[in-house]
Amino acid sequence: MGPGAGRPAMKRRFLAVSVVAGLGLLGACGAGDGGGGSGADGDSPTVGVLMPGGGDSRFGQFDKPLIVKKLKQLCPDCPAAIVAATADPAVQQQQFEAMITRGVDVLILAAVDPQLMRPSVEAAHRAGVPVVAYDRLAQGPISGYVTFDGEEVGRLQGEGLLKAMGDKADGGRIVMMNGATTDPNAGWYKEGALAVLKGRVTIGKSYDTVGWRPENAYVNMTGAIAALGAENIDGVLSANDSMAGAVVSAFNAAKVRPLPPITGQDADLMAVRRIVKGEQYMTVYKPFRRATDATVEMAVALGRGEKVEAIATGSVDSPTTKNVPAVLLPSVSVTVADIGETLVKDGMYTVDEICTPALRSACDRAGLM
Repeated sequence: MGPGAGRPAMKRRFLAVSVVAGLGLLGACGAGDGGGGSGADGDSPTVGVLMPGGGDSRFGQFDKPLIVKKLKQLCPDCPAAIVAATADPAVQQQQFEAMITRGVDVLILAAVDPQLMRPSVEAAHRAGVPVVAYDRLAQGPISGYVTFDGEEVGRLQGEGLLKAMGDKADGGRIVMMNGATTDPNAGWYKEGALAVLKGRVTIGKSYDTVGWRPENAYVNMTGAIAALGAENIDGVLSANDSMAGAVVSAFNAAKVRPLPPITGQDADLMAVRRIVKGEQYMTVYKPFRRATDATVEMAVALGRGEKVEAIATGSVDSPTTKNVPAVLLPSVSVTVADIGETLVKDGMYTVDEICTPALRSACDRAGLM
């Protein structure tokens, strides 16, 4: 289906009655942001937003509020966004189907499991509800996609790790803590990192971390330390910050000092503090506002029955859909020397948020005053 195509002029019929039971899940997952779309006219679509995490997660802290704020700015007459968040793929399916039943005009989906969401995306297609994939490319007839260039993210991590390893960059041994195989972005990150690392280092252990869960990364890192010996690990390529925190915890539990350089992604506040402290070498900062702005622009256009080619900067293919209009955004490598000119300057965090009393002297050394 092309962008905006296939939307019936008549009010959509409800899906199977069994889906109605899922409506209760919206209230349980933070959907108190708005009501249904029955009152929306063609210029004021109701937007449903499904996030793969809430609360203290990156998606809860940054993505959700930015999406909600941009929708209010771009479409003041639109009903407030209906938002649901969960880390459980089965629950997200129910939330998705409940939103269709509720009568949304367009959906923004950051999928917990892009493959598992395919039947739901196909159901939305049949109901005439366009779906904008955010951050992760869900399978099925997606109408638009916004993300950061995953290969570039992996390259930045690989390059950062090699720089931090110094004279061990050639011939040293590393551990790779990759993301979940169910997330196509994880393979993208891994491919970019390997393009930099192959031929330079020995990969002692490489793990695909189920669910991107820190507890799984902790178990894997503990196993790598036992198998290789901490003294034989010269660096850790961690695909994101939450797993980097688990890697640090595993080294701490093994009483390893000094820590080898460790990478990350997402610029989580705890990761930024670890970078200041010297426990994590770098993270990849993805300017979320640019991504959320483009996502909302796509969603509102599609909700109005318009095309998104003017918004898209290119196209991508999923295993099920070719030529999905896409916006691929650049990312930024952040080390301790860059925090002030990137994260603080962009308003992601204040110095006071980063610099706890225990980190005050380290922040002074880093020029964060």
